[in-house]
Amino acid sequence: MTITFTTNDVEVSLLGNTIRLDLLNEQISKIYFVKRYRDVLSISTPKGQMYIFDYGVAISWGIIDNKKSQLLNMVQEHVSETNLQKDTERFHFKITENASVSMIDDTITLPDNKTMTLLAASHALAQSAKLGRFEVMAERTIKDNAYLSQTLAKTGKIPLSRKKLSMLRGALFSTKSDILLHFNLLDTPEFFWEYPEQEQKYLTVSKYLDLKPRVELLTMKLATINELHEMLAAEQNHKHSSFLEWIIIILIAVEIVMFLVD
Repeated sequence: MTITFTTNDVEVSLLGNTIRLDLLNEQISKIYFVKRYRDVLSISTPKGQMYIFDYGVAISWGIIDNKKSQLLNMVQEHVSETNLQKDTERFHFKITENASVSMIDDTITLPDNKTMTLLAASHALAQSAKLGRFEVMAERTIKDNAYLSQTLAKTGKIPLSRKKLSMLRGALFSTKSDILLHFNLLDTPEFFWEYPEQEQKYLTVSKYLDLKPRVELLTMKLATINELHEMLAAEQNHKHSSFLEWIIIILIAVEIVMFLVD
């Protein structure tokens, strides 16, 4: 399918954690032509194209702002764990007949304006947006807990109660689990198993967006979070052991006193 556009803008919107595509499909197919490609809903409008990814990302190609807002409002009704603050990124695109796909200075050059070409590029853009969210989560977690290792290095202990340590461990585990649960989203999409001829277009855009090195760096950050989690676990076990030792000492002392009294 060939698409016509009113602008040359590509807007990437990270809307939330997940999007219920089945319910959205039922609603939006009454107005526009819609087709499902595994984890993506392709929405064709008279002047532009939008792709909705079930992991919370929407990519719009060449759609004017008021029409785009209308579509996103419909999509938003089916988003779970909506982002409190709108997270968007804009790129530009141009169609150059028979050219190879390329991306320079945030401008994507495409050989045609067919649905599959746009979808191939959209996969990379959507993954980059989701990866960006994971990067922020990991960086914030490491930064917020950096004082723990510094304090441990200076004093040899972490001045927190066992309850507080448990809460911190829970927060670290939650962040790590949330990222790992969706980590497979950053692999090459299964879409390209069915359409291998489109994969090179995806790889070109993903290379410009540094997806592979960013994923590797995220893996290292996850390892750091895991080390923080293990450090807190060790400290909590130490505090628990110390608590038990004091109980034993007190019981022995009480028993000695009772023996002397008798």
